[in-house]
Amino acid sequence: MLTILIFFTLFTVLTTLLPLSRHPHWIVRGMDFPRLQFTILATILLLAHFIFLDLQRVSTQALIISTTLCLIWQLSWIIPYTFIYPKEVKTSTECDADKQLSIITSNVLTPNRNADALIALIKKHQPDVLVTLESDLWWEEQLNVLETDMPYSVKCPLDNLYGMHVFSRLPIAEQEICYLVEKDVPSIHTTIELRSGDKVRVHFLHPAPPSPTENDESAERDAELMIVARSVADSEQPVIVTGDLNDVAWSATTRLFRKISGLLDPRVGRGVFSTFHVDYPLVRWPLDHLFHSKHFTLQKIKRLPSIGSDHFPLLTQLSFTALRCNNQAGIKADTAEHKWAQEISEQQNVSKGDVPKPGETS
Repeated sequence: MLTILIFFTLFTVLTTLLPLSRHPHWIVRGMDFPRLQFTILATILLLAHFIFLDLQRVSTQALIISTTLCLIWQLSWIIPYTFIYPKEVKTSTECDADKQLSIITSNVLTPNRNADALIALIKKHQPDVLVTLESDLWWEEQLNVLETDMPYSVKCPLDNLYGMHVFSRLPIAEQEICYLVEKDVPSIHTTIELRSGDKVRVHFLHPAPPSPTENDESAERDAELMIVARSVADSEQPVIVTGDLNDVAWSATTRLFRKISGLLDPRVGRGVFSTFHVDYPLVRWPLDHLFHSKHFTLQKIKRLPSIGSDHFPLLTQLSFTALRCNNQAGIKADTAEHKWAQEISEQQNVSKGDVPKPGETS
């Protein structure tokens, strides 16, 4: 029993320490994902130390201290996504439907052919905007039926798992399909006009993940996130960034994105809202995100039922206010973090350019 507990304690320490490194290798960055699972493991380990080991031995005390420190560290990343933490985004009291904006973000999984399930969700929830990730030409043809009620669209069908489509009930004043870092990984940048006439800048992203089958390192994903974050930082315009970021809400890079961009995360203080993987309840992570500027408060955020993909769709409903709600506090970057973000975004020499500004799109 002692040998087993030592092994799992060393494993817990290793998986806790690895993400402290800024090394972009997928193994290192992958340790960000299962922080919730590592928290549960550390809790079970700590209980096992007290039950099965001699508490008077120095080795036992060393195991307990190591496990406790790991547990505290992992909890510090997870707790913001629980109900015991203060909400970062205020709950909306706005009743004016003209100032509301609802978005469904859905990674459809290219081989998935259950388009009817997604269409049924759209008819049920009536979102203002739908963005699909991994949608190819087949998906485009199936979803074209939505254009009766959602006549505005931006379409980028691809068969490489990075196709993307946007359908909207609201006018799209400007639009641009960009390849910010990788030549086959698009992002969509639009300006959407609310029913009130107010315009919102919306960025739809789906960077490639760090994995042995995609990119050996997270450099490309991180660069795309930082390019967008720096482009919207300190903007006075209402901004939303949404999509499958192939990064968890509690990673160092997502946290850096929030700090640099100044955008808020409506999940903080409300829940994890894990969207991946549909088939493995014990191993699920929040990979699909929506961040927004202080111009919005939250009406509703909800994970929707499965459509046959490996991701659950995510529904977010926001309320717009013409003035920034300065009583909503996000997290801020220090000088070192600004330098780190700049280094990340400048490391990718294959970058196709900056995020387009309003008025530069077509």
